[in-house]
Amino acid sequence: MTSNGRRWGALAALTLAVTLLAVDGTVLALAVPALTADLAPTSNQLLWIGDVYSFALAGLLISMGTLADRIGRKRLLLIGVTGFGAASLLAAFAPGPGWLIAARALLGVAGATLMPSTLSLVRNIFPEPRRRTRAIAIWSAGASGGAALGPLAGGLLLEHFWWGSVFVINVPIMLLVLVAVAVLVPESRDPAPGRFDPLSALLSVAAIVPLVWAVKDAAHSGVSASVLAAALAGLAAGTWFVRRQRRLASPLIDVTLFARPAFSGTVAASVIAVFAFSGLLFFFSQYLQLVRGYSPLQAGLRELPLTLASIAVVVVAVRVMTRLGVGRALGLSLLVTAAGFVVLTAGEGAGGYGVLALGLIVIGLGVGIAFTASTDAILASVPPERAGSASAVSEMAYELGVATGIALLGTLHTMLYRAWLPDLSALPGTVRTAVEESLASASQALNGDALLAGAREAFADAMQVTSAVAAVLLVIAGVLAWKLVPRHAGPAASPEAGRHEAGEHEAGEHEAGEVVGTIRPM
Repeated sequence: MTSNGRRWGALAALTLAVTLLAVDGTVLALAVPALTADLAPTSNQLLWIGDVYSFALAGLLISMGTLADRIGRKRLLLIGVTGFGAASLLAAFAPGPGWLIAARALLGVAGATLMPSTLSLVRNIFPEPRRRTRAIAIWSAGASGGAALGPLAGGLLLEHFWWGSVFVINVPIMLLVLVAVAVLVPESRDPAPGRFDPLSALLSVAAIVPLVWAVKDAAHSGVSASVLAAALAGLAAGTWFVRRQRRLASPLIDVTLFARPAFSGTVAASVIAVFAFSGLLFFFSQYLQLVRGYSPLQAGLRELPLTLASIAVVVVAVRVMTRLGVGRALGLSLLVTAAGFVVLTAGEGAGGYGVLALGLIVIGLGVGIAFTASTDAILASVPPERAGSASAVSEMAYELGVATGIALLGTLHTMLYRAWLPDLSALPGTVRTAVEESLASASQALNGDALLAGAREAFADAMQVTSAVAAVLLVIAGVLAWKLVPRHAGPAASPEAGRHEAGEHEAGEHEAGEVVGTIRPM
């Protein structure tokens, strides 16, 4: 294998790892009906099963990203791959909701070692700006495509196996990733990392986890003394963390980056976009099964246009970003995604599948470019030796968006569903509780009762409102990116860097066929 071929082979291995992580983040949505029937979780436990993976991941990303810079990104990636496979087995054979929540938390811990490692390795394997952007586009296609591929993979498995199979499948794939990374991926680290500060690592967790928990619990149960206490504790830890980073010679994160509108605007737009995307996706698979009546496999196949569109857009992502610039490409792609959500809102209230498919295609096209543009802008803002910590910020934005999106949009949907249910006063208490819990439990409790049609209608109406809210949030994120993120983000914003990138344009276009030819066999 040539040196150049080895680089693209390494990218394929890293993309496979992040694709599996993204699949794991959404595959569970399709398994909710089967999981509910087997483990009988409460609505709060069900949200925790969906949320805790992202909570644990987000809380540890900063520490793991900086640790990767110090001990070696490849080494940490190999450790994370092994841990992810082991945690997958624990989740697959969970005997109850509590066990599954704990196993999902362990998956999040392992995922925190994987996400920044893969992205920072991509940053260092491809130091040239144009090749880096193309590599990030492929990596992002793995992330966005994997998120959308989760329902299809879940549908194929659930058609023939029990719900735990969506976790068992992780093990052989992680073994393949383990071998490919060990053989193809070069090691890299910060040559002068400085001292790792354990207190900063602890403060980063103490800041993020309580704040996210407070948002989730307030959305589900309302504002309480425990919610306020958690929020204040998180804010206090965050303030301490920021002050400490300003004083340290080797901080976990260069917090001065957030003073730059380009950087902070990109991060904010990313959080809002992922919030809208993931919060709705979590319930869309349930909508297809429980309202439209599709089997898990049929539902997964009907989400396939989103997957194909988000992967196909990698072919044009670099050209779009070159022509429009990072800021306008990011802003426009988020507005396109918002338009897709508007179409989806109309489709959820209409019969047939065509309008839904059109909405999914538009969303996939927008999301594919948005993920590439935001990730590239964040990574371009730091030198290669700090790629781990920058990758952690990028992934933290993604995971915080996932966690809070499921929590807040999921809670909004649940509240609307309960508010719009038909009169349940004639039902026995246990049956009424099951119907109010979720549509999945209502489908079992009512078992064809005439009230089930009313429950399905309430679920669909709630989905329409949630989709509309997601569209509004995406418009806000798009405007934010258009206004704050410049044409060239980070060090590339200098005139010299701009001329250098322009000089690479012709060579970069020549590489496109080579890249596609290398990846196509995968």
